[in-house]
Amino acid sequence: MHLGPYLYRQPVALAPMAGITDRPFRQLCRAWGASYAVSEMLTSDTRLWNTRKSQLRMDHRGEDGPRIVQIAGADPDMLAQAARLNVERGAEIIDINMGCPAKKVCRRAAGSALLADEALVEQLLRAVVAAVRVPVTLKYRTGPSPEQNNAVRIARLAQDAGIAALALHGRSREDAFRGQAEHLTVRAVKRAVDIPVLANGDIGCPAQARRILDESGADGLLIGRGAQGRPWLFGQIRALLDQGRLLPEPCLEEQNAVILAHVAEIHAFYGPDQGVRIARKHIGWYLESRAESGPLRRQLMRCRDAAEQLEQLQGALRALPRRAA
Repeated sequence: MHLGPYLYRQPVALAPMAGITDRPFRQLCRAWGASYAVSEMLTSDTRLWNTRKSQLRMDHRGEDGPRIVQIAGADPDMLAQAARLNVERGAEIIDINMGCPAKKVCRRAAGSALLADEALVEQLLRAVVAAVRVPVTLKYRTGPSPEQNNAVRIARLAQDAGIAALALHGRSREDAFRGQAEHLTVRAVKRAVDIPVLANGDIGCPAQARRILDESGADGLLIGRGAQGRPWLFGQIRALLDQGRLLPEPCLEEQNAVILAHVAEIHAFYGPDQGVRIARKHIGWYLESRAESGPLRRQLMRCRDAAEQLEQLQGALRALPRRAA
């Protein structure tokens, strides 16, 4: 699979997730085997780029390439301008969001809401491709609803517009994250176009990853929620796909070191006050795999001081065993 100058054999990549795939998490997942990592969704309204939230989302210092910036919006000119400015700032690939089901995004007729207007989808894709000289990719869903599955038509529009690769989440906008993702639509899309297609949705273990690749015929995988609290999942999947090996999860001591280092990096990136709040969700995901973690998780959610959070987390990790399989 080619993405500009980058060549991947069955890539296993980190999907963009708003409020989650910040620079610390992207770098962590890359260190544990992610082929590449897509940044958090950035609005195409450049008037909002001076906010602290947007500035942090645009921070790629120290990251290995490719630097992939995802942009969202419903105005072709604004989306094209956002793409140009991000390339000027160092983006090596632009990803367009037509997959987010969040109400606050869809209310602005952006994200997966765009799938109901195929003419506008085509305008947006052509505007961005024409605006930049780097690869442009598209992440989208199967359609507005299960009954309105237009994924193949959108894929053909995208290929004709010059989109370099597709990532398809196997749910519709209406589904949000309910039910089970289906990947037969990914197979239909793969058969309909010549550009690379990645499967996304409900990839939580190496066995699922291999099954979804076999079922969909996709060129690779884009993993989102499955990596929350388990950044080592990428390396486990790579080992199975490349070498036929089933790797165990890292030992508890190694996991503990990863978790503590990640939380410390979050504190450094956001500052101690905001960092404590951001770290809470990651701590919750990490501790889900630990038996009897409920009381300690609740205690950690109440921490307001960065040093206290790290100290209490260290004690909790020493005390909690792995949950029985």
